[in-house]
Amino acid sequence: MKLFKKLIIIPALILLGSTNIYASDTADTTKYLQPKSEHIKEAIMVTQILDFFHYRDVDLNDSLSSVILDNFIESLDGSKNYFLAADIKSFQKYRFAFDEDLKRGNLVPAFYIFNIYKKRVEERLKYALAESQHKFDFTKKEEFVFDREKVPYPQSAQEQDELWRKIIKNQALSLKLSGSDDKKISETLVTRYERFKSNVDKYNSTDVFEILMNSVTESFDPHTSYFGPRSAEDFQRESSKAMEGIGATLQQDDDFTKIVELRPGGPAFLSGQIDVDDRIVGIAQGAEGEMVDVVGWRSDEVAGQVRGAKGTLVRIEFLPAGRPVGGQTKIVNIVRDKIKYDEAKAKSQVVQYEEGGKTYNLGIITLPDFYLDSEGLEDGEKDFSSATSDVKKLITQLQEDGVDGVMLDLRNNGGGSLLEAISLSGLFLPGGPVVQIKYANGQIAKEDDKEKMFYSGPLSIMTNRFSASASEIFAAVLQDYKRAVIVGEQTYGKGTVQNVRGLNDFLREPTTDELGLIKYTIAKFYRVTGSSTQHLGVSPDISLPSAFSAKEFGESSKPSALPWDKIPAAKFTPLNYVDNDLIAQLKKSHEERLKTDQSLVDYQYDINELNKARAKTSVSLNYDTRKKEADDFEKKRDARVKIGDSLKELGSSKGVNHSLNELKDPFLKESIILLAEQIAAKKSKG
Repeated sequence: MKLFKKLIIIPALILLGSTNIYASDTADTTKYLQPKSEHIKEAIMVTQILDFFHYRDVDLNDSLSSVILDNFIESLDGSKNYFLAADIKSFQKYRFAFDEDLKRGNLVPAFYIFNIYKKRVEERLKYALAESQHKFDFTKKEEFVFDREKVPYPQSAQEQDELWRKIIKNQALSLKLSGSDDKKISETLVTRYERFKSNVDKYNSTDVFEILMNSVTESFDPHTSYFGPRSAEDFQRESSKAMEGIGATLQQDDDFTKIVELRPGGPAFLSGQIDVDDRIVGIAQGAEGEMVDVVGWRSDEVAGQVRGAKGTLVRIEFLPAGRPVGGQTKIVNIVRDKIKYDEAKAKSQVVQYEEGGKTYNLGIITLPDFYLDSEGLEDGEKDFSSATSDVKKLITQLQEDGVDGVMLDLRNNGGGSLLEAISLSGLFLPGGPVVQIKYANGQIAKEDDKEKMFYSGPLSIMTNRFSASASEIFAAVLQDYKRAVIVGEQTYGKGTVQNVRGLNDFLREPTTDELGLIKYTIAKFYRVTGSSTQHLGVSPDISLPSAFSAKEFGESSKPSALPWDKIPAAKFTPLNYVDNDLIAQLKKSHEERLKTDQSLVDYQYDINELNKARAKTSVSLNYDTRKKEADDFEKKRDARVKIGDSLKELGSSKGVNHSLNELKDPFLKESIILLAEQIAAKKSKG
């Protein structure tokens, strides 16, 4: 068993701190980057830690070596813009050697590949700077293939020149469509590529090592990561929630910096205008500051521009998630601030909805995070802050207000405390198992709720694609017990548990070397039915239109994600508050409104247009064609509004109440109607 293997071999890992077998520290040169002695030490440590402690019981062998090579090349040149086909061919000699090299601390192959990459980037930037100063002819009928996943690497420098001519022309056309003249276009592109060149020159050996180690960790699963010393400081600072900024975690994505997490209670989260996977293309300081193009910047430099003093304004230009390069951007104004804990806490409101002569008072609780003041809990404080205690107070108040039913909105709730997921579930259940956890050694633990049911009335839960982890545990158990109706989108599908430790923790003797952190997967979550939440997440009982598919967003979009599997079910008794007849009735009314409700028609139209844009793999480089595409898009939106007006009248003739049309959120509106119908259906059955 893997546990036995750990117990026998782990001393070899611990002794690494006192050995003296490493090469002497080698300073970076201006031309070639080389590994340092601490990198060699860390490489050996990281590979052993993953081998001994990671949930995935797989050896670092030839198969994984091949994946690491592909990950490393992908992380450097995911768009196939820099390497030549001959370069990729020359790297194949390392395909099945990375496993043994990493175990021995041999980093030469990885640094060789990076130095080739750096050379190719410098060649391309030299070409781009020259090409950016030319005037572009946008009257020609030609196209640029921006989705290069299935396109081969360029065979020659001449073929690469032609590729880059179109890359630069596409960027220039996007600037022209935004209102820039020829002079401004040239200035912007030259500045962009000079900055990019400067960033490439700043790469040091620690940067290369971090890219390599994350190529290794990614081969185990997408939630396992290595943080170099500088990145570890940023990670710990972000985890403390003490930073003044916009409350978002950033990550490099080819030439862009993208949003990978929004902190509940942070300015970005509270703006309601920023989504995970949005890419930053420009940053301006203050209301009058010039919008600085940041395409090609390093993510740490972008983060430095985003951060700032509390109360100051930053304007950020985003390329929305899923939108192709060159697509329409959005600008969001954000006032920097610290995480506002009160804003991140559960909140409630009462919404009145009238249908068929009956007025329903519905309590809506928004929960952005499964938060817990762990220090207050450990210190035995009487009123320590937690999601469960706050929701309990809100439900008490809602019942005093005479609500007919309650809905919990878990959209964009990325998780939080497992303890809170269990205790919050207990407010709506009579006791029993909530979640099962399987560890690397095969041991399965059942986490039970032992409290009595606090609220027994009608209940629904809203989810979306970015409801994850603890949100999925909570929604899943209430669905399995047939206690609540789940409305919205399929959730993220993150059914794994991670641990974060400094590499120094694995050494018996202290070291003066500055080492990084490692985050690795140690367990998996399972529903009480025995089904893993991994990949599948929670499928809603009533599905709302979604702009995010499982193949593009969520756990299923990650090639190295741990697989779905199943373990024996826990013993539990379904409550049957929700049955198949009720779900069928709600689905029927919902599907009718998809055709008649203006906000749902609008949203479905936007989704269809977005999916059409995502399906495209190329874009025209002709100004008139691109301008017509943009104009046609606006005309379609105008036509949609006229169609929607007629549908409103059709809906009114069928007795659909439109008082909720004042709500800007079509999902919330539809979920309120479904909750009212759930209440009515239960009353009709007695």
